[in-house]
Amino acid sequence: MAHLFEPLKLRDITLSNRIGIPPMCQYSARDGIAADWHFVHYGSRAVGGAALMIVEATAIVPEGRISPGDLGLWDDQQIEPLARIARFSQEQGCVPAIQLAHAGRKASVGLGWQAQSTLSEAEGGWAVVAPSSVAYDTGYAVPDELDAAGIRNVIAQFAASARRAREAGFQVAEIHAAHGYLLHQFLSPLSNRRTDAYGGSFENRTRLVREVVAAVRAEWPERLPLLIRLSATDWAEGGWNVDETVDLCRMLKGGGIDLVDVSSAGLAPKVKIPAGPGFQTGFAARVRNEAGIPTSAVGLVTSPEQADHIIRTGQADIVLLGREILRDPYWPLHAAQSLGQTVSWPLQYLRAAPPGSAGR
Repeated sequence: MAHLFEPLKLRDITLSNRIGIPPMCQYSARDGIAADWHFVHYGSRAVGGAALMIVEATAIVPEGRISPGDLGLWDDQQIEPLARIARFSQEQGCVPAIQLAHAGRKASVGLGWQAQSTLSEAEGGWAVVAPSSVAYDTGYAVPDELDAAGIRNVIAQFAASARRAREAGFQVAEIHAAHGYLLHQFLSPLSNRRTDAYGGSFENRTRLVREVVAAVRAEWPERLPLLIRLSATDWAEGGWNVDETVDLCRMLKGGGIDLVDVSSAGLAPKVKIPAGPGFQTGFAARVRNEAGIPTSAVGLVTSPEQADHIIRTGQADIVLLGREILRDPYWPLHAAQSLGQTVSWPLQYLRAAPPGSAGR
């Protein structure tokens, strides 16, 4: 059997293979509520054979949205449209996951295909917050610095959104602490200039992440996995780096995190990133081997052979395919054919499956 198609157990959840779909914003919600687009988009990928599907960054508060089109879980009315997606995903044998997020100083910008700068109030924008009053880039608003009460609220809001995610039927939750959003902003010295218990030293800069993990883990069922997405490096001098990522993951392993979704960048603008096939996989391997915790690899993983190699050589425990899954929702089924594996197909599509395939 190709290693890519071996099962993976995380707590009481068993993934049928090592292929996952990472969170990718669709910028198509209204008032944080999932629309028909979301159901069709995620539904078409749930039938495609991936074992894990992580629904896009879902804001814990309205002001935590990246854009006005982001999903949310700050209100009970947002539960059922997401529950429809989670139910359908489970029916297809794909474990539904959701990413809980707060954009911090990178909030209140245009939709993903629009200009990326802070929207004015007339354009539907809102005030943004961060660990320190340092703007992300030209064209972005200077954020309000979170005070102690604001930090406590963030922690409580992550926990409340996790409760709603469970009510919606998600089997995995992921905390977004990457790509320059709020929790990552606390981690990096480039965006965190605080002098209190949440700034300065490594212990202080990681405090909010650790407190959010503890609060979410307390609300998330013990039998279900909890993931965290981290940017392993800012790719910028003086920023968050891979050594700190490994050290943090050692702490999180004992704090209730079951797998680290390892990405990079997003904190500092205009950095030079040596992007290439699997360019972030080495970070996943370091976290896996040095912190002793399962990881996922993401970033320019495109071919079945490349994905299988990552798993077979112990660089990560699961691969996440973003753009490839956008191009081809049935990439996992095609990968199985390419690697000579027999996997189950949706009964409705069985007539198009390779000879000998079973239905599901």
